Amino acid sequence: MTDAEGTSTARPSAPTNLAFGVDVGGSGIKGGVVDLDTGELVGERFKVLTPQPSTPDAVAGGVVEVVEHFDWTGPVGLTLPGVITDATMRTAANIDKGWIGTDVYELFGKALGGRQVSVLNDADAAGMAEDRFGAGADVDGVVMLLTLGTGIGSAILINGTLVPNTELGHMVIDGKEAEHMASSKVKEDKDWSYHKWAGKLSTVLETYEALFWPKLFIVGGGISRKADKWVPMLSNSTPVVAATLRNTAGIVGAAMAVDAGLRT
Repeated sequence: MTDAEGTSTARPSAPTNLAFGVDVGGSGIKGGVVDLDTGELVGERFKVLTPQPSTPDAVAGGVVEVVEHFDWTGPVGLTLPGVITDATMRTAANIDKGWIGTDVYELFGKALGGRQVSVLNDADAAGMAEDRFGAGADVDGVVMLLTLGTGIGSAILINGTLVPNTELGHMVIDGKEAEHMASSKVKEDKDWSYHKWAGKLSTVLETYEALFWPKLFIVGGGISRKADKWVPMLSNSTPVVAATLRNTAGIVGAAMAVDAGLRT
């Protein structure tokens, strides 16, 4: 179609390669429709508060509310803050301990009317998204995402393939769990300077390097927004860059997981 002056007025076609992701966190349940060609959300994300107590049935109700907000009727990918193996939640970080032992596929499949679901760890989902669409795009080999917050979440991808449930924040280094040595919470609690904290984080990264030889570390969490203040102070060898997808990474990764039929 053209206007009176001969200029094309055709609208760009709407994205067709879509999937839906929901990111369940300790404080909020957020979701949205994802364009899998670009890694971008189609429209705004929608968020509800995580119920308190955050029991499995209560959280499933919040997930249904998010999905129904978009009138989405297809498969749904979900993240949870814990380790999931053989469809079962094994740990429960920042969520009700009643999740431990829950069959997450039975729970969400029933709540969502029997539709297809994929459920995975939240750091793993963020790592998948960053590896394909964010800071790790076009990087071959081993890419590691580390979320630096209350603890240290981790995800390892090898040429785009996820190694699930790595939980490297619990690795013991110099007699302490890594996240008790170098999470952003430790920095805040001890009122460390960036320089002192970067030294502790460097020790953690150097340990991971010796074991996994990654091509790239991607760091997420709130402190990554100030990466320019502390990344130059790190002494490890592998390049370290800030995550770029930020608050959408979990949603995007969950959508990627269900599109791929991933089941952990």
